[in-house]
Amino acid sequence: MYKVFIDGREGTTGLRIYERLAEREDLSLIVLDEDKRKDPASRKAALNAADIAFLCLPDAAAREAVSMIENENTRVIDASTAHRTEPGWCYGLPELAPSFLHQLQSSKRTAVPGCHASGFISLVYPLVAAGILPADAALTCHSVTGYSGGGKKMIAQYEDDGRSALLDAPRQYGLTQQHKHLKEMQAVCGLAKAPIFCPIVSDFYSGMVVTVPIFRDMLNPGYTVSDIQNTYRSLYQGPVIRYQEAMDENGFCSANAISGSDAMQISVMGNEERILLISRFDNLGKGASGAAIQCMNIMLGDHPTHGLSI
Repeated sequence: MYKVFIDGREGTTGLRIYERLAEREDLSLIVLDEDKRKDPASRKAALNAADIAFLCLPDAAAREAVSMIENENTRVIDASTAHRTEPGWCYGLPELAPSFLHQLQSSKRTAVPGCHASGFISLVYPLVAAGILPADAALTCHSVTGYSGGGKKMIAQYEDDGRSALLDAPRQYGLTQQHKHLKEMQAVCGLAKAPIFCPIVSDFYSGMVVTVPIFRDMLNPGYTVSDIQNTYRSLYQGPVIRYQEAMDENGFCSANAISGSDAMQISVMGNEERILLISRFDNLGKGASGAAIQCMNIMLGDHPTHGLSI
């Protein structure tokens, strides 16, 4: 039986991981008493006793936690931003290519992708890797997400009966174009420059839809929308990420259509000249805790969807 410690169990992602893993009979959870959960010595002991250590912490605390680990057998899954582009860390999006899956299977240090980044990279990486989209393309991305992505503080704001009327409408953020996911979006896709990224938080709990719009003449010569569709159709056959021929409900695409699921849907909409690359998933599922558990399953040689809702 594998021993698992969740450092930062009280946060949104950590709590969801804990709730899911507590139901599994193949795992033993290491749980610190309330008065010990922030104690460095207690955390260090738990981290070094674990076969798998989930880090659901702010970046600085995640780096500190890694520095505490002396047991060479402890395998780390970091849900923070701290290590997503760090050398020696596996990027936990195994569907992108066999190389990503193989690295994850043997990884001792895995970084869980950011939620917005998961949607963007799942759309862009395969096209750059296939030579369909040039690495120097000037890309734009917009992403609509539920408010749970902002953590406990934002959840409390949206669920407060006396909340501001400003929360009734969708709100764009990341206005300085310095969003923390941009670094991995550029690095993992091998882009010459980061995209213009427009994230939007709206008044629903969870779910998200990420869109990358492109003109046909942005593609490398000789490629069309059919090549994009065929690439996704071949690559994303499940069980977690699956290509769909269409992703709309009577002309609309709802960001919370698969809220509560750990799956991701990929589709190509628009037309031959103005193309919409779209991914839809749950920001708390494939965008956070679901992705972390999928990474753990693969690292332990288990079925990728064990304990997931697909």
